[in-house]
Amino acid sequence: MNVSEQAPGVFFVEGPASNWLIVRDDSGFILIDGGYPADRGLVLQSIRGLGLEPADAEGMLITHGHVDHTGSAAYFSRTFGTPILCSLEELPHVQGREKHQVTFGQVLVRAWRPKVFRWMLHVIKAKALQAEPATRAEAWTAEKLQSLPGKPEAILLPGHTPGNVALLLPSAQAIAVGDSFVSGHPISPTSGPQMLHRMYHSDPVAALASARLLESVQAKVILPGHGPALHLPLAEAVNQLHS
Repeated sequence: MNVSEQAPGVFFVEGPASNWLIVRDDSGFILIDGGYPADRGLVLQSIRGLGLEPADAEGMLITHGHVDHTGSAAYFSRTFGTPILCSLEELPHVQGREKHQVTFGQVLVRAWRPKVFRWMLHVIKAKALQAEPATRAEAWTAEKLQSLPGKPEAILLPGHTPGNVALLLPSAQAIAVGDSFVSGHPISPTSGPQMLHRMYHSDPVAALASARLLESVQAKVILPGHGPALHLPLAEAVNQLHS
């Protein structure tokens, strides 16, 4: 785990295979995403390492409902009463009433590739198969988001999942893009702005089209769900994306 302040009050946590954020200001702090289920201890450690208490989180915002981003959500909801918030379109996924996840079969047919096989082993060790849905999650509103630390703004980008979003932090000129696009992944041979492998998207064509909509958004600190942070204009990163 590596914790770094990528913009004022925006702390980027690179976990073993998935990233999350801690955003704080004078009003408190929020989390954006929460790693795999097995990352819970690291999530708690990353918060306490900044002198904060997990129970004081004003909310956990979920970019999308995959288990490598929601792994701590049910625990925070149950243990601390933390509001778990996502887009209305993603709510059934986060609550566990729908499933938009790469299947075991999709992975197994590619497991002969060493990178895929190693990633599959990590997923199992990360307790992805024992993930608990955040049944008490709620849909955010624009007004609710504006009342939270960092005043995040949600940008709906369907394709990776039906209700996938990026979360813009305007005052920090930073954006949490989740898996709308990434800067690296355990099964990818390259680094830099890129789309995830097609098998991870509910609709690969829509995912790429949605990611390209970010070209007009003003941000210069890009915080992906996988891979390191990027410091370049968002439009420049988006122009490097391809299917």
